[in-house]
Amino acid sequence: MRAETGSDVTGEAVDRGAWDAVLARSRRPALDGAPISGRGLLGQVVHAVGPRILSGDLAPGEALPNEATWADQLGVSRTILREATKVLISKGLLESRPKTGTRVRPAEAWNLLDPDVLTWQLERRPRERFVREIFELRRAFEPSVAALAASRASPAELREMAEVLDLMEEAGDDGQRFIGPDTRFHRIILEAAHNGMLRSLSGIIDTALTLSMYLSLDNPRGQRHAMPLHRAIHRAFLRRDPKAAHAAMDRLIDEAEEDALRALRRSQRKKKTKGRGP
Repeated sequence: MRAETGSDVTGEAVDRGAWDAVLARSRRPALDGAPISGRGLLGQVVHAVGPRILSGDLAPGEALPNEATWADQLGVSRTILREATKVLISKGLLESRPKTGTRVRPAEAWNLLDPDVLTWQLERRPRERFVREIFELRRAFEPSVAALAASRASPAELREMAEVLDLMEEAGDDGQRFIGPDTRFHRIILEAAHNGMLRSLSGIIDTALTLSMYLSLDNPRGQRHAMPLHRAIHRAFLRRDPKAAHAAMDRLIDEAEEDALRALRRSQRKKKTKGRGP
């Protein structure tokens, strides 16, 4: 059964303190490995401006300062600013036209599947809708990818899946140790589909996976309970059974969504308890 998202987290913004607990974990190294728009000064500018657009600090339709003023405010050269603007235009966040200058585009124009934009959505202290949508995204492709990979995985990929599962078992309920091999498990499945077009989506898939895993890191049930379904996926691969692989992956995503909602609710309860004091 699908998680009833509305029953655990309301449609209002997640409590600020509760979301801080998730956001703090999102800044750890595992997420830093997700695709981003360059390091160095260019990346810093892109990552300074992008979240301001998603948060509404720079509102849709708002004109940005002229190039000289904007570059001075950001403390960068005009060349860096132009390159950063091009990156943000490619993500659907900005548009540049003669005479009207550079303006923020409406939310419906944003490329929400861009790995950077996905990550910035996490930083917006999102509503329950974000949690639901990121798991709907995973549910839309991962079971089908698993079904393809079940009949195509090489012996080496099957062995690597088994090795990664052992690492997950060793990590137990230590979320920080669990998340690395767990992410690798899902990447192996993507690679095992042996589909170049699917592989081109790896940046989006990696980011969606990492964000959803961090969302469930504080799950009160821990991580160990997810192992039977991971093992079920591996057994389906060994049997070359696409239907079983699809079903097991679908159930795994359902449980992960429930875990994420439990973790957020738990963080909210902790915040309220702390706010009441002794």
